[in-house]
Amino acid sequence: MEISTLIGLVLGFTAVGVGMVLKGSSLTALLNPAAILIIIVGTIATIFIGFTMEDLKRIPKLFKIMFTKPKTISKKELVKQFAEWTTVSRREGILSLENRVEEIDDEYLRKGMGMAIDGNDSEFIRDVLFEDISAMEERHRDGALIFSQMGTYAPTLGVLGAVVGLIAALSNLNEVEALGHLISAAFVATLLGIFTGYVLWHPMANKLKLLSRREAELKRMMLEGILSIQAGDNVNAIHNKLFVYLSSTERKQLTEEIDNEKT
Repeated sequence: MEISTLIGLVLGFTAVGVGMVLKGSSLTALLNPAAILIIIVGTIATIFIGFTMEDLKRIPKLFKIMFTKPKTISKKELVKQFAEWTTVSRREGILSLENRVEEIDDEYLRKGMGMAIDGNDSEFIRDVLFEDISAMEERHRDGALIFSQMGTYAPTLGVLGAVVGLIAALSNLNEVEALGHLISAAFVATLLGIFTGYVLWHPMANKLKLLSRREAELKRMMLEGILSIQAGDNVNAIHNKLFVYLSSTERKQLTEEIDNEKT
């Protein structure tokens, strides 16, 4: 499970809830059907208008991505894997990797290695795998855009809800006791709009963009490794090409691990 998302949600709701109590406001004030209707249903309406049903059907999957940690190979393990394949390929030929490819869990890596083993031209492999990355990034941008739009519209709908509430309050100026409650209820919509927009939807969009960038970088790393194996590069060349995708700390750790294995 992606624990950071859960921690963020708990902290966000706690901050607002405890903050309201410390300010002397009652949490029951948030139970405002009109405000909830305007903000939640209104936000949902905007994405239905702005996106197709095909896009919206992906929302459950997008939530799953944010709450579940993706099962991907680490960069360090990927470097080790390519170094091993390079050694085998240079000693026994690239066709010797055919059985190993069938055991690969990652579809992108399995497809790329399969094309290299089948003897496809390096430019063809690069073009196909780059297009795969581009298509993936486009899909991910569309998914993140849904949450970005929700984050944009929700605060504005909060202002709309406040205006509606103030209209109701101004129509009851003769009832002093009810006036205070009506004004308070009017600003609940603003609170809900700002909270959902800037604590929920925009951060979720940012997380989806971040996960997309990391996945794309990992695939570009795989692409470089695949092309290096096809070109017959040695292990040192593989390390030089793939180390650029690692942080300085990861490079140091991996170098120490490789040195320890040699000794």
